[in-house]
Amino acid sequence: MSKKESFVKGTLILAAAALVARVLGLAQRVPLEHLFNDIGNASFTAANTVYLMLLPLATAGIPSTLSKMVSERYALNRPQEAQQVYRAALIFAAVVGVLMSAALFIGAPYYADYIKVPESTPAIRAIAPALLLFPTIAMMRGYFQGRNNMMAGGISQIIEQIARVSTAILLAYILLANDYSNTWMAAGASFGSVLGSIGAFGVMLYYTFKLRRTEEKTTRNPAREARIPLLGVYKDIFMLSIPIVLSSVTVPVVNFIDTSWIVPLLSGQIGLDEATRALGIYGSRALSVAGIPPVLSIALSTSLIPIISAAYARKDEQHLQRQVTLALRISILTGTPIVVSLVVASYSVNGLLFSSLDGSGIIAMLTLGTIFQITMMTTNSILLGMGKSRISMYYVFAGIAVKLVTSYLFSKLFGIYGIIGATALCFIVITVLNLRMLKTIVPFQIMGKRWGGYLVALLASGGIGYGLNEAGKLLTHYMPGRIAFLITCLVVGVAVVIIYLVLLIVLGVLTRQEMSGYPRSVQKLLAPLMKLQPERVRGNA
Repeated sequence: MSKKESFVKGTLILAAAALVARVLGLAQRVPLEHLFNDIGNASFTAANTVYLMLLPLATAGIPSTLSKMVSERYALNRPQEAQQVYRAALIFAAVVGVLMSAALFIGAPYYADYIKVPESTPAIRAIAPALLLFPTIAMMRGYFQGRNNMMAGGISQIIEQIARVSTAILLAYILLANDYSNTWMAAGASFGSVLGSIGAFGVMLYYTFKLRRTEEKTTRNPAREARIPLLGVYKDIFMLSIPIVLSSVTVPVVNFIDTSWIVPLLSGQIGLDEATRALGIYGSRALSVAGIPPVLSIALSTSLIPIISAAYARKDEQHLQRQVTLALRISILTGTPIVVSLVVASYSVNGLLFSSLDGSGIIAMLTLGTIFQITMMTTNSILLGMGKSRISMYYVFAGIAVKLVTSYLFSKLFGIYGIIGATALCFIVITVLNLRMLKTIVPFQIMGKRWGGYLVALLASGGIGYGLNEAGKLLTHYMPGRIAFLITCLVVGVAVVIIYLVLLIVLGVLTRQEMSGYPRSVQKLLAPLMKLQPERVRGNA
């Protein structure tokens, strides 16, 4: 298998696992949104966002650093050094897991009071024990990714979500049946993350023992390497990981800012009850739907770091240029149709999945901004793989600063839409700064002169999709609403994807020459459409 195929295969494995995880996460939010009232939704949102923000801080960016360091050392034939780094990371994870879990449990009531949702205290405390195991799980995933084994992390993600979703819904339903309040129902649902962590840890242990047995059979009398002092290992890790963690927590921090500020900023304008309701819609609906488009980008970013790191360590500039170009094209071209479909069909998606049609505009606007989240995450990972984590960190600081200032200003003018618009602006600022820096390191062109064709495909597919969604609303007069919304979502999704792909090929944005580097299954899938490409476009490719 070629390096390019290996990269794409690793990305597809992680993307499939992440997609399953996101679908399961959405499958959790939908029934919970129906079970909870506004307080329950807001409490569950607060618990999850503070937890997801603390998780990368608890791991201190070490999983990405570990992936990079392990990949480099195996590329340079220094496996014992890689094992020393891995053991040091596991020790750190065990210690910090205890400290962060205790800190979250103790600090829960103070944070709940600050965001003006005091009822969220039990939910935050219920999710705190998940931090005991997840730092260790993250280190194990980082190690396996550094070994180019994406399957272990992917399977653990799926098992984690199955355990988390099933137990969260079950516990919330049991508490509802026994007449507990929404405060305790949200706590029960949050505790599902703890059981999910146990399932994920079991999977990672299985793959660890499996890898150890394989290496014992294939490795005979390995050459001895000089042992690195433990303090030296930690010095190397933290010099890399501190900038990495500050770069990699951008999305959780932005979501944390929004969750923390929505009620305080909006309560003076629309009242405390309506602001709490807006927070519930943002967390239980908009974040769930907007979390789908970046799935491939998350997988791409994760699989990209060890490959970029290995190429950079070998000074293989030609391979590095190809991987940067491929990564950016894949992230943009594959993320766009998902974003467009969900944005134009946001009304129908809302009606299909949730208990009312309120908040369709919030879902659409937050989802629209994810196209910039995708480019930000991909360019961040490329810079991290090149060892430019400190520069990436400064750019993230700049984006977060823009986010803080504009959230405050825009919220006065546009309410919650202003807060969401500030989030998109944050991602745009970081993306632009990242791309400017990358251009100074490695020459690349994302699409060159083909941007015009891409924009035509985007606007045409979006316009037709919007028209189909408007027509689909009329079906609610002739059949039950959810059936009408389901039909509309399917029609819009299929139409947008097909029209988008056909136009990309006809307009020469996707060429036969580029397709030769993709997995054979993707080539076979798109082969019939490639026949639509005019001869003059093929000749110019």
